[in-house]
Amino acid sequence: MTDALNVVPNENPVSTGVRDTAPLAKGLADVLADTYRLTFKTHAYHWNVEGPLFYSIHKLTEEQYENMFAAADEIAERIRALGHLAPSRMSDILDFSAIKDREGDLSAADMIEDLAADHERVAHRLHALTELAGSRKDVVTEDLATERSAFHEQAAWML
Repeated sequence: MTDALNVVPNENPVSTGVRDTAPLAKGLADVLADTYRLTFKTHAYHWNVEGPLFYSIHKLTEEQYENMFAAADEIAERIRALGHLAPSRMSDILDFSAIKDREGDLSAADMIEDLAADHERVAHRLHALTELAGSRKDVVTEDLATERSAFHEQAAWML
């Protein structure tokens, strides 16, 4: 585990009532990494999509990457509220994320299939985080993970 998840000394910590927050912070850091990588991938596909579905894919991916960019801030703030540092190095984002790059030139259909699979992957990681947060009685993280999971499930469906 990198220092991106060390407990941060704080003279006025937020009292979340949650003990042993490190596993929650790690789960959130993984989801943050997935969110950042998927935001970039979605944005890159937004720029490079071609063909008769250009406009609809271009608009849909723009809505999705804007949502994910805003969500990254919420996720990082929750990590901080739990008393940990959010990942701050690109190497952490790459190491923690389950999202991978596709090789070669992709058609619009390939891009859609790839993004849908990635959204499903993130939704599943969020389901696990929801269960972990529930077992630790961290309703704030549980709610955040549930909300983000719903977004990713819908994004996969829309694609």
